[in-house]
Amino acid sequence: MRVERTFLFADLTGFTNYTASNGDDAAGRLLGEFRANTRRLASDVGVRVAKWLGDGCMAVSVGQEGVIAFALDLARESSVACAPLAVRIGAATGLALLFEGDDYIGSAVNLAARLCDVAGPGEVLFPAEQATDLPTGVGAIPHGVVDLRGFPEPVPVVNLSGAPVARGHHDTGELWTRSPFVA
Repeated sequence: MRVERTFLFADLTGFTNYTASNGDDAAGRLLGEFRANTRRLASDVGVRVAKWLGDGCMAVSVGQEGVIAFALDLARESSVACAPLAVRIGAATGLALLFEGDDYIGSAVNLAARLCDVAGPGEVLFPAEQATDLPTGVGAIPHGVVDLRGFPEPVPVVNLSGAPVARGHHDTGELWTRSPFVA
């Protein structure tokens, strides 16, 4: 089944060197902090952590807005919580094949992964052509055209910045707040 989703890959830069310099225990504590932060921030905006990838993760959402908010929050908070390391992030939206019920295959997934690979510390890279309807408070700074492994043509990319202005995403008319239904 093909579904449209927004995918995000995040990776701690310099984790291997940090582990070599500070030892496994320190690296484990830092990674634990990163994962706890990631879970909390993803849950706040309705993004699902699809899988952990060592010192990184893949996340997925039904819409761009949640992933963009998550990406910017994760980049900002990880710079403090995971210091001296920073996170690099790539995200993209598109159709993907839902594979065996819990994984995704497709160009959008690969694009997000490759953007993460070329992102610098603290960067949130996104395809320029998909950055047309960004949430209020989020800006797109041109990053240039990049060659991505596995993609036949260079891809124009932007670096997202800012913080989305919070909007009322939650249904204030949830069932538990209403009077019982009487026919």
